Amino acid sequence: MPQYNRQTFDQVMIQNYIPANFIPVKGKGSHVWDQDGKEYIDFTSGIAVNSLGHCPDEIVEVLKAQSEKLWHSSNWFTSEPTLALASKLVQHTFAERVMFANSGAEANEAALKLARRYAVDNYGYQKSTIISFKQSFHGRTLFTVSVAGQPKYSDGFGPKPADIIHVKFNDLASVKAVIDDRCCAVIVEPIQGESGIIPATTEFLQGLRQLCDENNALLIFDEVQTGVGRTGYLYAYQKYGVIPDILTTAKALGNGFPISAMLTTTEIAKSFSLGVHGTTFGGNPLACAVAEKVIDTIANDKFLAQVNRTSALFKAELAKLNEQFHLFKEIRGEGLLIGAELVEKYQGKASDFVKVAAENGLMILVAGPNVLRFAPALNISEQDLSQGIERLTKTLKYFA
Repeated sequence: MPQYNRQTFDQVMIQNYIPANFIPVKGKGSHVWDQDGKEYIDFTSGIAVNSLGHCPDEIVEVLKAQSEKLWHSSNWFTSEPTLALASKLVQHTFAERVMFANSGAEANEAALKLARRYAVDNYGYQKSTIISFKQSFHGRTLFTVSVAGQPKYSDGFGPKPADIIHVKFNDLASVKAVIDDRCCAVIVEPIQGESGIIPATTEFLQGLRQLCDENNALLIFDEVQTGVGRTGYLYAYQKYGVIPDILTTAKALGNGFPISAMLTTTEIAKSFSLGVHGTTFGGNPLACAVAEKVIDTIANDKFLAQVNRTSALFKAELAKLNEQFHLFKEIRGEGLLIGAELVEKYQGKASDFVKVAAENGLMILVAGPNVLRFAPALNISEQDLSQGIERLTKTLKYFA
């Protein structure tokens, strides 16, 4: 019997999570094995993180090679992997400048601070309002949970940062009603992830761009979950044809190795002058070496085309299952970030489906209480996808 098991979690860990009853111990590609040797098909990718699957050979090779060179040196120095990754991100995006951190929350925190600092530098302290959207999610720091539109994550921690307005997502009129020359930034997810996989419309994002331009406000795209190929584009803004002023990226950037980045222009980046913002671990050589290989692999037209083909196949299979079981109210999403909203009978019970799926050897997620979230590896094979669909069929049949 293993020395540590699920009960150990309840004994030694702070109880702010309720992990599954099984403990994964090994992963390869889209397969995971638990302590008992049971095998699972992974349709979660660690919440859209392991976009190249578990322990891909080419990433493991890079990790091993860099681990024998330089792990960490702090930002008193730079490193070759740091500069290489930043150069690749500039090459493949609108950005001219990059700052690295360790998580999506940190990247968003930096983006929000940069937006306010830029406003102070160029317009004065009165320009401080941030517009965000109801049911959005931007991380778990006090600033980011306050900016996000879900009070359940921000209430109970004392006073919140001021000058934050929440309006309805995909409703341009609600933005027009509150935006003025005191607004320093609008922050938006191209697809709202945690609240149910809800894509923004092109018209909405284009309208935000225009409103920001008219009011000298910065447009921030939170692409922590949608970035690095998840939507079938390297970044979702490229699909919509709307260029933000600041973009945040994390999750899949390191394929499981913690790293994030904030991307922006040279002009806006000037407001983060010496000592204004910083991080100890952000941009360390080990993380950046891994992330550069991830970008090299995913920022490829053939790779992204395959993501879109797999997306079409996945959605078609879900539609077939719905014709058979009639459990989904709507199937939505872009690329391989897909949400299936449950019918009224099962509203609030999405987590029950996750548990039954695990019993059938399938790992899936929820996006709120009513939506099943599917975010498999971007390079999942048709064979693994088919096997996962078979296990999903067994799961849905249990509830039908």
